[in-house]
Amino acid sequence: MAFCYLPLFILSGLTGIHSITTVNNVSVRAGGSISIPCLYDTRYKNHVKYLCKGSYWLWCSYEVKTNQPSTPGRFSISDDKKQRIFTVTINDLMAEDTDYWCAVEIKPWPDKKQKLNLSVSEVLLLIVVFSQGPPSLYVDQQEVTGFNGGSVTVSCRSTSSGEMMWWCRLGSICVNESGSINGTAVTISASVGKVVNVTMSDLRFESSGWYWCAKGNLQMPVHITVYEQTTTTTISPTTTNKAKAAASDTTVTKPEEGTVIYSIVVPH
Repeated sequence: MAFCYLPLFILSGLTGIHSITTVNNVSVRAGGSISIPCLYDTRYKNHVKYLCKGSYWLWCSYEVKTNQPSTPGRFSISDDKKQRIFTVTINDLMAEDTDYWCAVEIKPWPDKKQKLNLSVSEVLLLIVVFSQGPPSLYVDQQEVTGFNGGSVTVSCRSTSSGEMMWWCRLGSICVNESGSINGTAVTISASVGKVVNVTMSDLRFESSGWYWCAKGNLQMPVHITVYEQTTTTTISPTTTNKAKAAASDTTVTKPEEGTVIYSIVVPH
């Protein structure tokens, strides 16, 4: 198994280096949406979290905060205090959606923050036909579900070749070949075209969380949720009807005089 802490975006996941950990370069499609996880230190569990927009921290502007009522719009935020991850979602992505900050409010000290860069693929004009190129690194869906003891497969799709694909867990390690992450088996297939399939098997409830595909300096977050497999028992109506029929066919005959009757009790 090969694993490492990649210097460009994994080093921030090491304990004590940063108070907030997130992906830092994500390729997205104009008009689409993206969800970004931001892991924070346990000290900030009850602090206000927010998303700030701007190239420079001193001039960034609030877009959404956890202490504000949820309203319909381009931005939303949720805080999972158990996992210590707040997630921001940006809808209807535009070309100017490039520079953001995941931040935690600190009083009276300066807020904790981590920069996030989005690369938005724009509409291209080709022979009077509008077309839109795919993001440089993307997945079919960001939300993936599986069952305890089962498996899930994520297809990491890239528009370029020649660089190694990694599979990482937020706040943990990255692997680039078959191995395991936090006790969950990971199998990374050989690249087929520009697609690398990542399969996580023998899933546990602890396997739930945020992961990402990583290639070059780009990352694409994926959230995996593991549920309990439920089973149901179906009673055939035919069997029930047969039992009723057998009961209705039973007759009681009056014994002849002098006959000794024994009672046998069969426990249910």
